[in-house]
Amino acid sequence: MDFYLKAKSIRLLALSISLLLLAPAFVFSQTGNTVVSTSEQNTIGTGTLEEVIQYAIKNQPLIQQSVIDERITENTIKSKLADWYPQINFGYNLQHNFIVQTSIIAGNPVKLGVANTSGAQFTVSQAIFNRDVLLAKRSRNDVRLQASQNTSANKTDLAVNVSKAFYDVLATTQQIDVSTEDILRLERSLKDAQNQYKSGITDKIDFKRATISLNNTKAAKKSNEEILKGKVEYLKALMGYPANQELKISYDSLQMERDIQLDTLQSPQITSRIEYQLLSTQKRLLEANLLYNKWSFLPTVSANGAYNFNYLNNSLGELYGNNFPNSFAALTLSLPLYQGGKRKANINSAEWQVKRADLDIKNLQMNVNSEYVNALGYYKGSLANLIAQKENVDLAREVYDVIQLQYKSGIKTYLEVITSETDLRLARINYYNALYQVLANKIDVQRALGQLNY
Repeated sequence: MDFYLKAKSIRLLALSISLLLLAPAFVFSQTGNTVVSTSEQNTIGTGTLEEVIQYAIKNQPLIQQSVIDERITENTIKSKLADWYPQINFGYNLQHNFIVQTSIIAGNPVKLGVANTSGAQFTVSQAIFNRDVLLAKRSRNDVRLQASQNTSANKTDLAVNVSKAFYDVLATTQQIDVSTEDILRLERSLKDAQNQYKSGITDKIDFKRATISLNNTKAAKKSNEEILKGKVEYLKALMGYPANQELKISYDSLQMERDIQLDTLQSPQITSRIEYQLLSTQKRLLEANLLYNKWSFLPTVSANGAYNFNYLNNSLGELYGNNFPNSFAALTLSLPLYQGGKRKANINSAEWQVKRADLDIKNLQMNVNSEYVNALGYYKGSLANLIAQKENVDLAREVYDVIQLQYKSGIKTYLEVITSETDLRLARINYYNALYQVLANKIDVQRALGQLNY
């Protein structure tokens, strides 16, 4: 009866140990299954620039990867800091000796040990000084900050690229709208030329010139419509927008004209640039790494303890009848005395990395100033061009209206009408292109100033 009870106890103990060993794998598989699920992506109806940027920040895979990297970093920090807590472990073994070891004592062979042994061990250790966990504790805030700054840098780059792509789409859309209006006007002119030809006032030249101008305008419109498709798809790709869904954008021309204004007397503040913040964080981490290497001359100290259950018996059925336990507590100190100059070389390398980070910051300072002056120059140039193009639109429209009246009165030729129409169309297209170029250059100036942070 005792044999069966003990055998049942052995099976229960073995089952418990198996569950302990399999539990991490079971939990991991359950966690892994929940991560696979994904939510269906939303779309937007008609989006303004800010709505398009916010959509891109939320749905762009690169930004989502950066957010995931932040979570990975957070869990890595927790994993490193977990080494500061007491480490408790359990071990179990069951061993059957087919041949018990024999030793010679006083000239006589003596068997040492028994046929069956089993043991269970509980151990506990506590790190007192360990440079790895000390580094993790001191640098955890900077590591978190670096991951967050990487996400912010990616969001800023994305916002700049999305804004420029947005303005590019608008510029092409405006060219199509201008062509549409020109086609209506040219169709009316063509009708007038046909009527004058039928009335015998003019010959076929005016009629043919009107047809050529109308065909060229239709061809330009069709070309821009095809180009617009590619630009919209590029914008959708930047946004992480579903390729099979239609994207519509909205804008306010008057508001855009008001948004072109910029204070050109500002000076770039390098501390507000996300690149500088990243380099500063990186330098602090390198300084922590330098200190970590200097700690390599210090010992590693830990406290340890264990309690052991020892079962010894020649009979398997009576193996767990008697226990011969033992326990201990210890203080462990480990100090490498000589490593062939490895520690000194690591310290020198870490020092050079800190100096290199200083040069990266200095190089950024020079580049920021150059970038700002360059961007400001482009902004001022495009702003001057916009003012000129706006005046050209008013002049071209006035010239066209006057020549159109003079042509109908028989004073001007139809060639002058076509020329004035062409000038008006180009002036309007150049104006819209200049407007969106100013807005795009303004973004570059704001980025150089460090005013674009997400």
